[in-house]
Amino acid sequence: MTARNKKKSFRVGKVAAYLRGEVWYLNYTEHGQRRRPRVGTDRNAARQLAAQINAQLETGESTVLSFEPISIAELQSRWLEHYDSVLRTSVNTISRYRAATNHLIRFVKSSPVGRTTAQFRVGHAEEFVRHIRTIRVSPNGHPNARLRPLLDKGVLYILFVCRTMFNYATKRRHLPPYAENPFGALEFDRMPIENAKPIVLFTPGQERAFLEACDDWQFPIFLTLMLTGLRPGELTHLLLPDDLDLEDRLLRIQNKPGLGWCAGPPILCC
Repeated sequence: MTARNKKKSFRVGKVAAYLRGEVWYLNYTEHGQRRRPRVGTDRNAARQLAAQINAQLETGESTVLSFEPISIAELQSRWLEHYDSVLRTSVNTISRYRAATNHLIRFVKSSPVGRTTAQFRVGHAEEFVRHIRTIRVSPNGHPNARLRPLLDKGVLYILFVCRTMFNYATKRRHLPPYAENPFGALEFDRMPIENAKPIVLFTPGQERAFLEACDDWQFPIFLTLMLTGLRPGELTHLLLPDDLDLEDRLLRIQNKPGLGWCAGPPILCC
């Protein structure tokens, strides 16, 4: 090899590097597949990266530049399966996550945007935000309900869930190396809430009238909800007397893996 050719190429163990124009490329085989990543114009940086990848190949680790692009629909499936089988998240929570990310799945299928994790970019995420601000949904999920635009809190919830799903993609190396989460770059945490549904609280007189109108079965249910702040889904998972601690004045909302339900911390009684 001539001195001129040496300047345009080098090898570090199993990794070869060559210069094309002004840009360095690496050449190696990983899991039976040829990899030819573009590195950059700096020869020293290319050599350091080649040494790192060679060491990873020698030990059988996944290399720093390796990733597995998958469809966004497959990403949703794997992500929800992780919450179900590994984290044992409640069925209702997984259902909400699926409903939120289904908006993204439908958008990807109907728009000329990247349909895989490697192709979906920040610009596509911005297009998705504009899209969900134009759709109309049923507020209670019933097919015959009157449709209305998503409220700001609904838009933010969908974006938060999509960002979490792409965080999972980053950890599982489904995004290209050094690629940012396309939803993380939107800074939607700073979006103002302009059309939130108003919260109307009972006055003391209305509370009394409401409880007086309850029958013997309804009264302890609604009184418990009002005095503890429990959500209805949490109350339905109480087992008495096991979850009631009168001595410490606690209602213990506990995990019930057999029901696929994950709870929060204990709730103080009145």
